[in-house]
Amino acid sequence: MIQEISQNKLPSYERFVQAISPPGTKPFRVGILIGPGFLPMDMVGIHAVFGFCPGVEIHLLWKSLELVEGFPAWWTKPTTTFADCPETLDVLAIPMLAPETTNDPDVIAFVAEQGRKAKYVIGVCNGVVLLGAAGLLKGKRVTTSLNSLPLLSELGAAEVVTTGGVVVDGNLYTARPSIGGFEAALMVADSAFGRKTAHLANLVIEYDPHPPLGPGAVENTGKEIAGKYEGLIAEIIQEYRLGAIPAYEARN
Repeated sequence: MIQEISQNKLPSYERFVQAISPPGTKPFRVGILIGPGFLPMDMVGIHAVFGFCPGVEIHLLWKSLELVEGFPAWWTKPTTTFADCPETLDVLAIPMLAPETTNDPDVIAFVAEQGRKAKYVIGVCNGVVLLGAAGLLKGKRVTTSLNSLPLLSELGAAEVVTTGGVVVDGNLYTARPSIGGFEAALMVADSAFGRKTAHLANLVIEYDPHPPLGPGAVENTGKEIAGKYEGLIAEIIQEYRLGAIPAYEARN
């Protein structure tokens, strides 16, 4: 369960925590990168699913403990600096971050080091691009958000999956935006803790999506809206390309 970071005691929640993680439960360390420009929608599912699993410590990782602003307007306080990150994480999770953060050499180096050692690695949306910059997609079968799919082969991926949900290759779980974070986390929970624990987390969060407008896919929204979205994000994708690909090439 989420480690205690607040001075406010909430006995009702504390009893809930103890029921899921009784004394002596082995720690399970989950690190989620939340640098400037992270997308909350890509990390909330990961945080929620693992928060209801036994022994879980959630580390919101950044260079410092100063507040960082997610996009849009979601201020969050990191709990663990890069320097204080556990030596080995059970899960390293990367949501989408701004290109300026993704292309930061210190961030790439941290992800490369921790990603090589982690038992499970999750990339959601353009968080997968950061994994690529860190050399963690080489030879892998992967996916990412719609407009970043063409980058993945340039970042060493052996196969880029353009349809469907979470793509699993060994200990690497890559996903589309938003609910992809929930689904990847549930799949990792199933592998790490077993089906009963994963089902409990699934029930606690009542994961049961019913998209009121249908799936967020080109086939559903149409070419006009898809074209508008592509235009809106084109500059961001280009900024990823200019930083991530040279970083990957420098490591290979």
